[in-house]
Amino acid sequence: MIRRMTEADVSRVAELEQSCFSTPWSEQSLRESLEKPEYLFLVCEEDGKVIGYGGLLQVGDEADILDIAVAKDSRGHGYGTEIVRALLAEGRAMGIRAFTLEVRVSNRAAVHVYEKLGFVCEGRRKDFYEKPREDAAILWLRMDD
Repeated sequence: MIRRMTEADVSRVAELEQSCFSTPWSEQSLRESLEKPEYLFLVCEEDGKVIGYGGLLQVGDEADILDIAVAKDSRGHGYGTEIVRALLAEGRAMGIRAFTLEVRVSNRAAVHVYEKLGFVCEGRRKDFYEKPREDAAILWLRMDD
């Protein structure tokens, strides 16, 4: 089940951030962003436990997709894809016409998911990531209609 993140989910989402990313969002940053209308966070639950989440930041009719995270023991079942699909659907309902994101160039699984959903690589940010230092692919999905 995918639903909007609530205050009650913040601690679990912060745990996912810690386990999935080398430079994670803090619990305080997540909590503060959750209160702002330009942010949208969704969580994915299985058996009542949050196993993944994703977020976006809306700027006009565009959105930057922030982190997409799925617990290590829940990967490979399509949850990440479903989180992104849900963000895109919610974003379109909010009037978003174009979505962008950065992804580590070595993260082939994530790149595959984004490309499958229609994202196209439009550039590269050199040394964008730290721990380890790595380039980011800049992907875009633009709505045609």
